[in-house]
Amino acid sequence: MELGVIGLGRMGQIVVNRSLDAGHDVVAFDLSAEATATAAEAGAEPADSVADLCDRLDGSDEGDGKRIWLMVPAGEPVDATLADLEPHLDADDAVVDGGNSQFQASVRRAEETDAAYLDCGTSGGPASAEEGFSLMVGGPEWAYEAFVPVFDAVATGPDGHDRMGESGSGHYVKMVHNGVEYALMQAYGEGFELLTEGRYDLDMESVARTWNNGAVIRSWLLELCEEAFREEGSDLGDVADHVAGGSTGTWTVREALEQEVPVPLIYQALAERFDSRNEGRFSRRLANRLRYGFGRHEVARRSDGE
Repeated sequence: MELGVIGLGRMGQIVVNRSLDAGHDVVAFDLSAEATATAAEAGAEPADSVADLCDRLDGSDEGDGKRIWLMVPAGEPVDATLADLEPHLDADDAVVDGGNSQFQASVRRAEETDAAYLDCGTSGGPASAEEGFSLMVGGPEWAYEAFVPVFDAVATGPDGHDRMGESGSGHYVKMVHNGVEYALMQAYGEGFELLTEGRYDLDMESVARTWNNGAVIRSWLLELCEEAFREEGSDLGDVADHVAGGSTGTWTVREALEQEVPVPLIYQALAERFDSRNEGRFSRRLANRLRYGFGRHEVARRSDGE
């Protein structure tokens, strides 16, 4: 099928590359001419504007409608891109928002957009370029089915994506996913902090590797712990106690309060993340480094003497 991709950062380029590798035709656009050129070098057809991208998609797939994937930052950039798309879309078209949008915003956009709007929670980060993403999709069933060939390509395969339900549900599930991620990172961080401060002189890479081979708590995050200790050392070297992010965890806690569902672990992990901007703890230094492992987020480093 033919796909338009708008937003060619790290994640958008992966959508382009995996779609091309699966044999799909891709028209790509980004505000950065350099990013558009990178997609073109991979085999995508470059567009020089949103309007140009839509023109290049017109008449494709024998009138089945345009299929467009947005991978732009959450918030105003999504609304601005949809506004640019609006004159070029109708009810036969379908748009995927693959960013970390707030689910209420996705419900609003679905109501306001002439095309079918799919909110797509995307997990895996840049580190999943080879294996594929996990995709949690909300919106009209017909639009989801229309995108299945591309979802199969971008995800780990048919089992790596599913339609969660009506509009907003995809980003809702991804929001809760991120809250769980916060709590898991906090649990690993606290465990390794106790081992570091405890009775024995331990090699943390060895501990993580051993745990990850058959232990109950093995996981990809634990593999990333092993990677962090291998590359930074058991004491995490100059990795700072500063954990960035927090928006999706905040949304999760707010939703839990509204639904009167207790989420003490997620709440405490969020509080630790905010408190990391004030004082130092090993557990938060590990969480800082883990965010690089799965999302290639910049690692905050301690200055000399800290």
